[in-house]
Amino acid sequence: MTVTSVPHPYFDRLIDLARAAGPVTVALAHPCDRHALEAALHAVRLGLITPILVGPRARIERAAAEADLDISALPLHDTEHSHASARRAVELVRDGSAAILMKGSLHTDELMGAVVAADTGLRTARRLSHCFVMDVPGRDEPLIITDAAVNIIPTLSDKVDIVQNAIDLAHILKFPEVRVAILAAVETVNAKMPSTIDAAALCKMADRGQITGALVDGPLAMDNAIDPEAAAIKDLVSPVAGRANILVAPDLEAGNMLAKSLSFMANAAAAGIVLGARVPLVLTSRADSLEARLASCAVAVLVAQSRLTGVKTLGL
Repeated sequence: MTVTSVPHPYFDRLIDLARAAGPVTVALAHPCDRHALEAALHAVRLGLITPILVGPRARIERAAAEADLDISALPLHDTEHSHASARRAVELVRDGSAAILMKGSLHTDELMGAVVAADTGLRTARRLSHCFVMDVPGRDEPLIITDAAVNIIPTLSDKVDIVQNAIDLAHILKFPEVRVAILAAVETVNAKMPSTIDAAALCKMADRGQITGALVDGPLAMDNAIDPEAAAIKDLVSPVAGRANILVAPDLEAGNMLAKSLSFMANAAAAGIVLGARVPLVLTSRADSLEARLASCAVAVLVAQSRLTGVKTLGL
């Protein structure tokens, strides 16, 4: 499907700010195709990242030659196969050689297996979760959608970390006000719909300080989460209803379909990042545009620099 090219000014500003903050060293796991190498080299030219290529040397060099890409200046750690690439890339993060982990052409499960390994991975006390940072035409601010790629059927406990990860990201990206909508099919609590019960519990947890840094409301349906008129028609009096800039999906399928619907039907651009590990993770797809790959790198750079410096004043 061909998507009409439209401007994404928020992503332009995002990349400019990351260029000013970077470059940051990235362990690029198994970049054995044109897409991964091309995006990495473009990010190098923009001053976003300094990549370390990790994978089978012969395959990487063959992919570069076939695409007429010059990778001679990039360090390369030779590995036997994709699983070894994932393990070695994680080792580079653990020993401090890299501050971002980025997926190349291996399967996501292979990389995440190395990330979550009990003794050698990158897990923290926080649950890992994925955020799409979306530049949606017609909106005057970006939109974060979570979780659309990691947690398939998250529990209430998982959702606490999913929400907090997204809030923390919004603060790093300097949202002026963080407004979280916990999505469901309806805006009322219904005992037959577990997502509405989770939403109500998350809101109460925010009231009690178990989730911090944002205004949280739910359950909210998609229309009255983002459209002020829809919220007014339903008589929803809330600082979030109609004005949400973080949308928390009830499960991965809903989040994934929401994000892709915006991308392919509303010409939105999406940058993806995984949070909750020791460092930010960039999980790119071969279907991602170059713009999306660069924006994902930019988000990761800002998150990494925030952790390295402790500064959260990156104005977007």
